[in-house]
Amino acid sequence: MPSISSASSEAFELRGVSKRYGNIVALDEVSLRFPAGSNTALIGSSGSGKSTLLRVLLGLEWPDRGEIRVDGALLEQAQVLALRRRVGYVIQEGGLFPHLTVLGNLALLPHHLGWSRERIRQRAEELAALTHLPSGALERYPAELSGGQRQRVALMRGLMLDPDALLLDEPLGALDPIVRHELQDELRAIFDRLGKTVIVVTHDMAEAAWFADRLVLMRNGKVVQDGRLDDLCKRPADPFVTRFVEAQRTLRGVSA
Repeated sequence: MPSISSASSEAFELRGVSKRYGNIVALDEVSLRFPAGSNTALIGSSGSGKSTLLRVLLGLEWPDRGEIRVDGALLEQAQVLALRRRVGYVIQEGGLFPHLTVLGNLALLPHHLGWSRERIRQRAEELAALTHLPSGALERYPAELSGGQRQRVALMRGLMLDPDALLLDEPLGALDPIVRHELQDELRAIFDRLGKTVIVVTHDMAEAAWFADRLVLMRNGKVVQDGRLDDLCKRPADPFVTRFVEAQRTLRGVSA
């Protein structure tokens, strides 16, 4: 049975990765390394390339140029399915299937891989406890859950197979401020407990600094600055960094 507290992790690297959609440049010669066990937040305005970067790492999109390496090995298209089973992917509002119960949503991939019903339920109950989801919610449908509960289920689904890494794309973006603040605390505690490689996309700089020591600021498909919050605030790489920082609300609870 996979352990919730497993500290296995996976390293990712992009080398000169570019991706276009017609005339739109989503990624422009991006080179980044995400060490195993590290927490990184990708920040930037809409259209900066953050979500595309996650999708390229996961093999949901394929770069036009450059290469992706996972634990030092070149990622090839034939290996993408196996990679997705080792990486949890969580998106805004969860992407849950409305016609399936919570347990049904969680069971899809484990059932495909041959897990027994007992093993699936045991894992689901462990993750419900980890994410503070009421155990009775496993039998409910997504429409019967609050927004915060649906996002907890999305995280549970991402963790079902005890993945080596978690990629989260604006996981809290659609939640009201109170629920979002509560889940920020819970997610950070989960990241600390699991010790996995975590890459989270967010527009919110305070949220980014709460989740990760390393912030990667992107603009027009390029990395503008890669460093700690203190670097962006006090040693901006160019005027855009300063404008981005000043456009954020006060970073409450985060020390620079």
